[in-house]
Amino acid sequence: MNDSSRTQGGLICGAVAILALLFLGGLLRESYWAIAIPVATLTLFILGLSFWVGWTIMTIQVEPEPPIEAPVADPAPGGEAQAG
Repeated sequence: MNDSSRTQGGLICGAVAILALLFLGGLLRESYWAIAIPVATLTLFILGLSFWVGWTIMTIQVEPEPPIEAPVADPAPGGEAQAG
């Protein structure tokens, strides 16, 4: 792992901590938006993900399967079938 990845991880952790504090502050002030924004964000994310899955399934290009060829039996040595 390089320093760039560690820096990005630190920035993500910092942003999450700030958002958590804002959320808790909104809850303590009994703000409607403290609940409405996260719920709306999560709902829209799930709906978008579901739409993407449906779109992917709907637009997938299926290649036709090649025809199955019957296996060809190898003749016995000498060109004749042997009676057993």
